[in-house]
Amino acid sequence: MLLNASGCLDAITAPHVAQALDAFVTKTVTPEPREGNAPTRIAETEFGMLNAIGLANPGRDAFVAETLPHLRALGVPVWVSVGGFAASDYADTCAQLADVTIELNLSCPNVDEAPESAAEIVAACRRTTENRLYAKLSPHSWDLAETVRAVEAAGADGVSLVNTLRGASLDPSLRPTLARGTGGYSGPALKPVALAAVLAARRATTLPIVGMGGVRSGRDALELIACGANDVALGTILFADPDAPARVRRELVEEAARAGFATPEDAFCTALGSVAKMVN
Repeated sequence: MLLNASGCLDAITAPHVAQALDAFVTKTVTPEPREGNAPTRIAETEFGMLNAIGLANPGRDAFVAETLPHLRALGVPVWVSVGGFAASDYADTCAQLADVTIELNLSCPNVDEAPESAAEIVAACRRTTENRLYAKLSPHSWDLAETVRAVEAAGADGVSLVNTLRGASLDPSLRPTLARGTGGYSGPALKPVALAAVLAARRATTLPIVGMGGVRSGRDALELIACGANDVALGTILFADPDAPARVRRELVEEAARAGFATPEDAFCTALGSVAKMVN
């Protein structure tokens, strides 16, 4: 399944792009409306992009009443990215959502984080909803496998890997390009981090994994599948190439055949097997 990374596509203004995906993931929704961080909020870098949007969104009530009905009308399964600043924020929003998959944004580098652990937030949400819950995790975790096992025990139905890394860039006067100073770093340079995270997660769980980070081509998607991802999300590439979903889907089949697999799914976990053999 091919998805978009949260925040990288506006399905209302670009419905044809969303409809080229197997599911659409919304921007992160918080209980109250947020204008986001002060500009400058986006900066290009040599090998990617920095963003410090700050979870700008209309708030939970407006999203449920106005935005969500429009998204359902697109005919594509909707995943709602849920954020907050305490476990209760996440849980209260989850309680108001029905018939969607929920991706819990547990790792946004552009705002202050909730004091509770990822597992505590997942557990709070699990008590309020029967919707499928995916935990979107940060690659910053020293022991990602432990975090994955913890959110699984708390009731997560899957994990999304990875969110952006925290990064910074400087302008010609040697001042930060982003008003906040730092932001989430995404783009091609993130792919090795994503591959390592998916490998670590797959060794720790049998839960479904959405792999993302630096995906620009079918080969990139195939590598995430080989590391143990069940599904793949496109992120920064959507800003430059709105036709990426169809192109990546086509290239994925071609790259799988080139690597000797009848289908992309046949490459699932092949990298993990090689790692296991080397370790043993």
